Amino acid sequence: YKCEKNDVPITVTNGSTLPLVERPTDEEAALYDPFEHRKLAHPTSDLDTLIHLLKGSLGTGILAMPMAFRNAGLAFGLFATFFIGAVCTYCVHILVKSAHVLCRRLQTPSLGFADVAEAAFLVGPEPVQKYARLAKATINSFLVIDLVGCCCVYIVFISTNLKEVVDYYTETDKDLRVYMAALLPLLIIFSLVRNLKYLAPFSMVANVLIATGMGITFYYIFYDLPSINDVPNFSSWSQLPLFFGTAIFALEGIGVVMPLENNMKTPAHFVGCPGVLNTGMFFVVLLYSTVGFFGFWKYGDSTRASITLNLPQSQVLAQSTKVMIAIAIFLTYGLQFYVPMEIIWKNAKQYFGSRRLLGEYFLRILLVIFTVCVAIAIPNLGPFISLVGAVCLSTLGLMFPSVIELVTVWEQENGLGKWNWRLWKNIAIITFGVLGFLTGTYVSIQEILEGK
Repeated sequence: YKCEKNDVPITVTNGSTLPLVERPTDEEAALYDPFEHRKLAHPTSDLDTLIHLLKGSLGTGILAMPMAFRNAGLAFGLFATFFIGAVCTYCVHILVKSAHVLCRRLQTPSLGFADVAEAAFLVGPEPVQKYARLAKATINSFLVIDLVGCCCVYIVFISTNLKEVVDYYTETDKDLRVYMAALLPLLIIFSLVRNLKYLAPFSMVANVLIATGMGITFYYIFYDLPSINDVPNFSSWSQLPLFFGTAIFALEGIGVVMPLENNMKTPAHFVGCPGVLNTGMFFVVLLYSTVGFFGFWKYGDSTRASITLNLPQSQVLAQSTKVMIAIAIFLTYGLQFYVPMEIIWKNAKQYFGSRRLLGEYFLRILLVIFTVCVAIAIPNLGPFISLVGAVCLSTLGLMFPSVIELVTVWEQENGLGKWNWRLWKNIAIITFGVLGFLTGTYVSIQEILEGK
């Protein structure tokens, strides 16, 4: 890639539109500080970023952690949750650090997740440069699949909790799919909100409802705990893939990392020690481990896909918790739906010509219908969560950051480190991700088919 030095995006030989300059020398790259060139209208403080990181990482996955512990065992689940949390956090570290290196090489202030992949390949070894656009498209595709998958999980989650309450008080036993279909008109209306600003109040209400619901759930979990001696410390090897998929679904929030880091007032504090990332992930892993450990301890083999489904049906307080969290997840659907829709629309709007507004509404409605149809086809919540985690988040959270780091440092002097330790380390992470991807996907699909 050769071009004139400037600060505007231009098209280069492989079709990329990154704001590239002629490749600087190592000395020039070292002198360029991307943080000084970021022009942010409303930069976030370290505390704001920490709150956003916690909010982006805390979702429906926390309610599935007791089920994850059921598939792993009490002691092994605790160890494995902290291990997966540490690996996920480390992969975020290498992604952000690779982004900083690439920003210096390209003389650009900031890069998104998919842009980091494209840039790494574009300035990497010559044989991989032609795959730069493919790398970006792959990241975006998996982000869309992941977030659309989460929307489908939301629909199953909402319907399952509402069914528990409605069926109990009406003394009926309607098919779960009826509740999913009934949600469709409401979800379509909600999805037509195009401005993120208008979704913010719904998000605030959802946060209050989730906090209240989780507080009541903790009350039921900690009340009258049974003997811990009756709870198995290890389940079985055959169930571990389901644990992996559920745990990584819950813990992995890599999709929000680059936007948060790019919008910080002091981005150097993000991956520092202790740093915003380490602090945030420590609290996330601690909270998820607490819910998983004590939830499984409380309900043992009776633990269900969402811990709210274990709450007693005969008590109004417990039933109100299911309704509160179901409403909260419904209000969060619009925010979750916003990101994949933005990625899809960015690549599809050119095909609608002058009728772009109509085309965007059409795509939004179509995508909502698709998520509801997928949820109706796969109403088994536990394996569905594990499947999304195994397919999408093992690739986004583990494999892709390792590949990006390898491509970034490959041609640097001593970039692979002494005895090529970065190479072997990343191969180990990629192998772990591939193993989790294959086994988690296979076992999840098997469970889904058997659940029918």
